[in-house]
Amino acid sequence: QVQLVEFGGGLVQAGESLRLSCRASGNIFRLVAMGWYRQAPGKQRELVATITENDNTNYADSAKGRFTISRDNAKNTVYLQMNSLKPEDTAVYYCYLRRIKLLSTDDYWGQGTQVTVSS
Repeated sequence: QVQLVEFGGGLVQAGESLRLSCRASGNIFRLVAMGWYRQAPGKQRELVATITENDNTNYADSAKGRFTISRDNAKNTVYLQMNSLKPEDTAVYYCYLRRIKLLSTDDYWGQGTQVTVSS
């Protein structure tokens, strides 16, 4: 099993910044990707940003130019720097991890951390 622990959510005003962190522990084996998804009230969960073992990144259009994803391989930790926050960014943010163990691929999710942006 893999456990994901998230930090950094909170309440900010529009235009301000937040930095989310997520650290993975347990039987990770080969970590192939980590990232962040979010879910706003009444909406489906959507991708925000991911980063692979080869440092390839993928961003939602709404995040490009404002958010930056990065990772620390030694700590099995992924970060999301969120600048110029907007009220539309308000959501529960979930950490995501994909691993390969033997010949199987497994996905894991954190418990979520609330981000609220006031106008």
